Amino acid sequence: MKSKQTVVVVGGGFAGINFINRLDEKLFEVILIDKINHHQFQPLFYQVATSQIEPSSISFPLRHIFKNKKNVRIRLAEVYAVNTDTNTIQTSVGEFKYDILVLAMGCSSNFFGNDSINQYALTLKTTYNAISIRNHILQIFEKISADINSREALFNLVIVGAGPTGVELAGAFAEIKKNVLPKDYPRIDFSELKIILIEGSKHTLGNMSQLAKTSSKAYLQKMGVEVHTETMVSDYDGESLRLSNGETIKTKTLIWAAGVIANTLEGIPPEWITKGNRIKVNRLNQAIGSNNVYVLGDMAYMETPKYPHGHPQVANVAINQAKNLAKNIKKITLGKKPVEYEYRDLGTMATIGRNKAVVDFPFLRLKGMIAWIIWMFLHLMLILSVRNKLIIFINWTWAYVSKDTALRLILTDNKK
Repeated sequence: MKSKQTVVVVGGGFAGINFINRLDEKLFEVILIDKINHHQFQPLFYQVATSQIEPSSISFPLRHIFKNKKNVRIRLAEVYAVNTDTNTIQTSVGEFKYDILVLAMGCSSNFFGNDSINQYALTLKTTYNAISIRNHILQIFEKISADINSREALFNLVIVGAGPTGVELAGAFAEIKKNVLPKDYPRIDFSELKIILIEGSKHTLGNMSQLAKTSSKAYLQKMGVEVHTETMVSDYDGESLRLSNGETIKTKTLIWAAGVIANTLEGIPPEWITKGNRIKVNRLNQAIGSNNVYVLGDMAYMETPKYPHGHPQVANVAINQAKNLAKNIKKITLGKKPVEYEYRDLGTMATIGRNKAVVDFPFLRLKGMIAWIIWMFLHLMLILSVRNKLIIFINWTWAYVSKDTALRLILTDNKK
């Protein structure tokens, strides 16, 4: 009997875990390499950052996910480089040889070359980032209560980027300002607290329908969020934020949600890489120029008649590319004809706050409470474990009834 092929998968995100879960155990040995030991449910990072759910509710240990997969080995490591000539990958725990390499490393925040923003801004790309934002925001509130210097800078919370992440964060902070802070700090007038959302384009939720654009902006403004569109950030030094219109905002809090750039590896041939650091792939997610390197999700740039400029960098694309690739690799191994990937857009959604959301389905546009219920239900169904679904549902139910949570813990090292 022919020995199993070794498939090295880099990245335990949506693409990586869905690919491995559907890969034939009888034909392939899998080595999963990731620098963190858990899968992260990114759509709910903002709820961790705003103290609505616990980090453990949306973080799933990789070894637990694959505990019944006898063909999967997991290595916690930083990946340094790939050598496509020798079919090897270099990591912090040594070299691994592959027959098939699957890159699913996702993306990171794009600061568009602005090093000062990179240095001082908070980002929301990992569970750790979400905890860092939570710690920072809660410490800001404590500093306000102590009435120390830089009061204006403390009272301005600025979010840059009005995509789903930025809109959801702004809405959540607006509800905290209204429902939580007066109870936690009854002697402080938080009417001075400003939540400022800055967007470079004309609209909030610019990639969604006109209904979503206009409704999300109206919801945010009604909740007291200052929305600045067609405005760019030029610089930030940790205290002063400078805008393209010449305005300066004093702030100790800048959360950057304004763009992404695909992660990459040393050793990837330059001719494979295109705009946004993405790797050009064919309709089988095979890197153009290789016969055994495949790229999934945010890293993959695939041109199709429906998507001539590549697919959107969203979870649904990553999940379905992964499922399709798992089937295709088996077909190729067995000498059968693979099936080209075709993206089916199931819709886009964002929640702005309590009873407020917008949903774009291919056949229907919704806003308000119905959209909010749909948003909650679909996100709950995507959570991996039944236990975590139950925990999140209980948290959401309690938060809805009480307009509060008890998760505002500052977790820092006191020795620092």
